[in-house]
Amino acid sequence: MTAETSYRTHLCGQVDETLAGQNVVLCGWANTRRDHGGVIFVDLRDHSGLVQVVIEPENAEAFAAANRVRFEFCLRIEGNVRARPASQVNERLATGKIEVIAAQVEVLNAAAPLPFMLDETPNEEARLRYRYLDIRRSAMQKQLRLRTRLVSEIRRYLDARDFQDIETPILTKATPEGARDYLVPSRVNPGQFYALPQSPQLFKQLLMMAGMDRYYQIARCFRDEDLRADRQPEFTQLDIEMAFVREKDIQDRVEDLIRHVFKSVINVELAAEFPRMTYAEAMRRYGSDKPDLRNPLELVDVAEHVRTSGFKVFAGPANDPGGRVAVLRVPGGATLTRKQIDDYGPYVARYGAKGLAWIRVDDLAKGREGLTSPIVKFLDDEALDGILKATGAATGDLIFFGAGPYKTVSDFMGALRLVVGRDLKLVEDGWRPLWVVDFPMFEFDHGENRWVSLHHPFTAPTIDDAAELEANPGDALSRGYDMVLNGSEIGGGSIRIHRPDLQSAVFQLLGIEAEEAQAKFGFLLDALRYGCPPHGGIAFGIDRIATLMCGVDSIREVIAFPKTASAQCPLTEAPSAVSERQLQELSIRVVRKEPA
Repeated sequence: MTAETSYRTHLCGQVDETLAGQNVVLCGWANTRRDHGGVIFVDLRDHSGLVQVVIEPENAEAFAAANRVRFEFCLRIEGNVRARPASQVNERLATGKIEVIAAQVEVLNAAAPLPFMLDETPNEEARLRYRYLDIRRSAMQKQLRLRTRLVSEIRRYLDARDFQDIETPILTKATPEGARDYLVPSRVNPGQFYALPQSPQLFKQLLMMAGMDRYYQIARCFRDEDLRADRQPEFTQLDIEMAFVREKDIQDRVEDLIRHVFKSVINVELAAEFPRMTYAEAMRRYGSDKPDLRNPLELVDVAEHVRTSGFKVFAGPANDPGGRVAVLRVPGGATLTRKQIDDYGPYVARYGAKGLAWIRVDDLAKGREGLTSPIVKFLDDEALDGILKATGAATGDLIFFGAGPYKTVSDFMGALRLVVGRDLKLVEDGWRPLWVVDFPMFEFDHGENRWVSLHHPFTAPTIDDAAELEANPGDALSRGYDMVLNGSEIGGGSIRIHRPDLQSAVFQLLGIEAEEAQAKFGFLLDALRYGCPPHGGIAFGIDRIATLMCGVDSIREVIAFPKTASAQCPLTEAPSAVSERQLQELSIRVVRKEPA
């Protein structure tokens, strides 16, 4: 080696038999260290893989350095590549046909005893507390690098099609868009606050009004809401907006984008054309507006068969215009034990169910006598026969019932469909994309006694007349659309309102009076008056797409430094208290809540 030798000449996983006889300089971490009869072996690892390094006792200086090496010591090793004897080839490694005979071993940094071994999967608290160690694990390396490729391919695709990558403000105005805002106090404007953006929604619409025509952004977004596996207080979305378009223009373009990134990143061919399903059909058949089409189970409505039943649990909702009685037939479900069936009760209770009735079909040919269920005695023969025929039940099947308000039944029966499909391994392999369209424009919030937007207040209705919309808000459909993949909503968007009269009518229906609308959205309403073009767009969850591509269960697996379910960072211990001086500079006083 010479003084001019590069600090590192090769990655560990790149050293193969083509380099036999050559000198290399490698850097990485000690994955393992073994002492075999006076010869020390170190498996040196970096993100590309690992390679076996041999340190022989004849090289006293290198041998002494290697003798001190322990797990995760950071090393720089210079040496010569040598082919392994045929009997020592390790076919499991890309570098398994060679080894590096060390000429020099340099300990760049020692490592303290590890809080967990990197070849194990520690608990989440430990993983997030020592995230820099967790990310060294090969699984996390692959997941985060895949995410990088995903974003790179998105940019490559859109840049080539004249989409403009434009940044929008992070410090902006608080506007009601569904979730609570994160607020940022202004020091130079005491008593006033910025909000972190829940999305760049209004700014991307303003860019269409400004004539930018095609916009995109890999945008950081913030929502102060309760967390779960697929939510974080800060997240990343691909934001797209286009002017002079209809729904199909946007859908066709982004379909092609999603096909491109799946093929480029994980070599998956998605359907040449994604099917479309209305919101009403999705709720009726699957109890969800993001149905997983890999699951063959479907809901069937049986209200007509139980309306005259003496069983009020079914008859009541069956005769209520806002009610629903639905069944889920599980082929072969009779193999479930009574305990397994009973365990589904508490599960669906989380989604609003007050109970879960069921019938096991032991022998269809025996009629009533071939059925086992706590509710059979409450149903007459006509009702039973109608239910069995409507569901196509066969011997060995299990039938679950849901009865109550339409949305509640849809929610808990949809959740039941998913868990039963997983438990009985009915979910097919592969990828099933879908567009869900024709969402209701509004839903009525009985708690607040007002209409609320199903998407957001800037979504255009299919009705183009403001007076007609105000007269029949409950019947209005929106021009919104969601892209669903394997039961996950990966993207959602709409054609936007581009006329001030229609936008004002929507605000009025949502209980936002003219004065409040002007205070919160005056800049938007003003912009709509100056030749705003028809426009629309969509936002995709980068975290969710990466999660699906990696085949993991939580978006925390594809985010470098995520928060816990309580919105905390164990690594940095954020959020944390700040000094009284900082609070005074911001004109803020912290008031402690009294214990309840």
